[in-house]
Amino acid sequence: MFFDIGPMEMIALVILAVLVFGPDKLPKVIQDAMAFIRKVRAFSDSAKEDIRKELGPEFKDFEFEDLNPKTYIRKNILENEELGLQDLRNGFDFRKEMAEVTDAVNGTDTTAAAAAGAAGAATSTPDRLRKRETLDKDEPPPFDSDAT
Repeated sequence: MFFDIGPMEMIALVILAVLVFGPDKLPKVIQDAMAFIRKVRAFSDSAKEDIRKELGPEFKDFEFEDLNPKTYIRKNILENEELGLQDLRNGFDFRKEMAEVTDAVNGTDTTAAAAAGAAGAATSTPDRLRKRETLDKDEPPPFDSDAT
């Protein structure tokens, strides 16, 4: 319940509670809050049991966490071997596809560039997507406000 609250936030909440309720009323407020939380938990547990009884014996292994869409997808679709999704997922090689897209954007061919690199020849088209190390002599720096 308090897994997402850090220690400094918890200390700040305690100090705020002492300031708002005072040190003499704080234990009573904490007891009332705990009693309220216990009643809510008991109510939700009894509601779950009533729903399980009404559903009947066909749903004896029904869990309410299964109603969460992420849990449902993981349990019924991704882990289902009959659909063959694991084979599809393993069949994609995204690095190869991204390299092909990058080469298409740059206007180079991976097989031709590899052959030219192996032969020692330089490619004739510059790579305009890469950051250059130095600027030209007359070129202003990027995002310079005086360059307008």
